[in-house]
Amino acid sequence: MCRSIKLKNGVRVVYEEIPYVRSVSTGLWVGAGSRGENTTNNGISHFIEHMLFKGTKKRTAKEIAETIDNIGGQLNAFTSKECTCYYTKTLDTYLDTSLDLLSDMFFNSKFDEKDIEIEKNVILEEIGMYEDTPEELVHDILSEAVWQDDPLGMPILGTSKSLGNINREQIKKYMEENYFPENTVIAIAGNIDGDKAVESIRERFENWGNSNCCKNKSIAPPKFKNNKVYREKETEQIHMCLGFRGVEQGSDELYSLLAVNNIFGGGMSSRLFQKIREEKGLVYSIYSYPSSYKNAGLFTIYAGMNAEHLNEVLKLIINEINILVKKGISKKDMAKSKEQLKGNYILGLESTSSRMNSIGKSEILLGKILTSREVLDKIDRIDFEKVDAVIKKVFDLNNMAISVVGNIKGDIDLKRI
Repeated sequence: MCRSIKLKNGVRVVYEEIPYVRSVSTGLWVGAGSRGENTTNNGISHFIEHMLFKGTKKRTAKEIAETIDNIGGQLNAFTSKECTCYYTKTLDTYLDTSLDLLSDMFFNSKFDEKDIEIEKNVILEEIGMYEDTPEELVHDILSEAVWQDDPLGMPILGTSKSLGNINREQIKKYMEENYFPENTVIAIAGNIDGDKAVESIRERFENWGNSNCCKNKSIAPPKFKNNKVYREKETEQIHMCLGFRGVEQGSDELYSLLAVNNIFGGGMSSRLFQKIREEKGLVYSIYSYPSSYKNAGLFTIYAGMNAEHLNEVLKLIINEINILVKKGISKKDMAKSKEQLKGNYILGLESTSSRMNSIGKSEILLGKILTSREVLDKIDRIDFEKVDAVIKKVFDLNNMAISVVGNIKGDIDLKRI
């Protein structure tokens, strides 16, 4: 069972005791991601994530890595559009080691000017590597297309231009505005004594204060735009994404959309995969998935194919959308999809790291954590009326965007297709 407390300075602690495992996963979550940036400092959230590994007043970068490597554990971090997470996974006897290291990185990182310049080059290489991976790049370009001129559409890594603007002063200012107690969650899952874990957290985090923070940030809903964005590259395949307005985070409609996605394009037995890859042989990869954010959502369909098949694949995808909108899903498919959702969810809770991610992300983004029983009940309550409503809401061919990366010449006439 998951428990939560709030320290006197506003830091939230969520933890789950799992006595039958030997590991513990610890995550330090901050409600700061690329959505809180602007065109000048785009990429700064991800940049700070990198810099926290570059050395503190007590440890060099090598000593940070050795602290966890020497006990056979894992240390890493990630930045998303709405949050950043620094996390460890170790044997259960090393929880204090994890908390000591994470708190040292969090509070005592040096941000040396030399390290900042070195890390700019590292991230420029990361951006270059991403640019050379068109099957991933096309998804980012879709976000830029549908949320043009909104921070939600900006790349998490930033751009070569915006990286050039980042300096020590900007980093400190951004952290003062975003790294504050009320915007921080510590999530732990594993074989722990909850009371002892909370006490260890109190020792390291409860005296932290930040009087310069911006505590009442409001995020305006982004406007969905029916844009077409093409990136011409000399590639063997064309990589294409179609985007539709999705469902926002925290909405119960998301469960219905996930059920629809399982049937439509979520796996190897889905309609898109079976029709366009298995039956027609026109693509190597095709799938769909929903993305959810605060007051915004996106539903994406991806396909990778030879350039000469692009129009035919688009026609087949749109035909499958029309069938879905007109006929919905069958009783058999509904039952299968709900069982699939339950199985995926339960299997996803098998490891301490996935449980830590689940409770940490829920608390930092939604301010609440659903129990396993509550999630399964929401899946059970999916019915045809809810499914039909979400299909009509999402699959609107008059409200659709497209991104393409590859050897493409000319425009794509979606209305004609």
